[in-house]
Amino acid sequence: MIKFLDLQKINLQYQTEIEARLLDTFRSGWYLLGNEVKNFEANLANYIGSHHAIGVANGLDALRLIFKAYLELGQLKFGDEVIVPANTYIASVLAITDNRLKPVFAEPDIDHYNLDISKIEALITPKTKAIMVVHLYGQISWSEELEVLAKKYNLKIIEDNAQAIGAEWQGIKSGNLGDATGFSFYPGKNLGALGDGGAVTCKDDLLAKTIRALANYGSDEKYINKYQGLNSRLDEIQASVLDVKLKYIDADNDKRRKIAEEYTAGIKNDKIILPILPSQPKEHVYHLFVIRTAKRDKLQKYLTENGIQTLIHYPIPPHKQKAYKYYNNLSFPITEKIHDEVLSLPISPVMEEKEIQKVIDVINSF
Repeated sequence: MIKFLDLQKINLQYQTEIEARLLDTFRSGWYLLGNEVKNFEANLANYIGSHHAIGVANGLDALRLIFKAYLELGQLKFGDEVIVPANTYIASVLAITDNRLKPVFAEPDIDHYNLDISKIEALITPKTKAIMVVHLYGQISWSEELEVLAKKYNLKIIEDNAQAIGAEWQGIKSGNLGDATGFSFYPGKNLGALGDGGAVTCKDDLLAKTIRALANYGSDEKYINKYQGLNSRLDEIQASVLDVKLKYIDADNDKRRKIAEEYTAGIKNDKIILPILPSQPKEHVYHLFVIRTAKRDKLQKYLTENGIQTLIHYPIPPHKQKAYKYYNNLSFPITEKIHDEVLSLPISPVMEEKEIQKVIDVINSF
């Protein structure tokens, strides 16, 4: 079976370095808010080009804390609207509603799956205060038009960068384009921990200070609690692992790009819609390689029978989930079509050439 993602093989690439750092961390006797987290935060900020990086417990918390901080700073208030892609993973929406803000769903571009920026202005009302862009599947979601809109209407732009670390737009890395960004280091991400982990990057000093306090029970001084905060901290063990793997993220992303190019050149089947390669290769890091077909379930079954594991990202959009039953009556035809047809093929920096070719051959024979 060709695994969708061979995490063991990915992490064993760095076995010697990771084990040495883990042993050092174990022996240090310091497991929270120590030097490993400080080093990783500094290295992540330097890599992204951001002024600040704050390690947190996971990607959802990263987004939750951004909105929570803006509320504490009076830059948002309960009931404000946040425009968000309708076809995103539910975590993007949970971060909004958890803070008693209102998601306003926007359709994606059917060809690229990212937010259709041309449709945003029609959704803006006096209550709109922010846009969340999601760099879905690893591709940058950004444009000059977006920047103009944000400036015109005085909107915050929050990046959901759970899937696109290392992607660039005009030489600027994802995570340094908007006002604040949430990262996920879930094990399956391009930069994955050995458990949960996340981070926030931003340029604003006061925002960073507020997020750091909110993530530590609302405290920036021990036993003095300024806010009603959370307990959301990146631990020393995960930080040590991430710091090792961060050094290799560009090389790993390049390997993913090469596989995407091979898939795109090699798959020739009229029943399959392939993703469009961006004109600027660095705009995509291929966290996922997502194809579409009206025969999605049959294709997935066929691939499984031929020893190829695939996944669906995602089978049900947020507005059709039971958790958001009050949005179930909404209709977003492009989003719903995408969710009915997408299928993610195996892609990772440790895939072997014979595995890539088998995926191509089996799809072409479908």
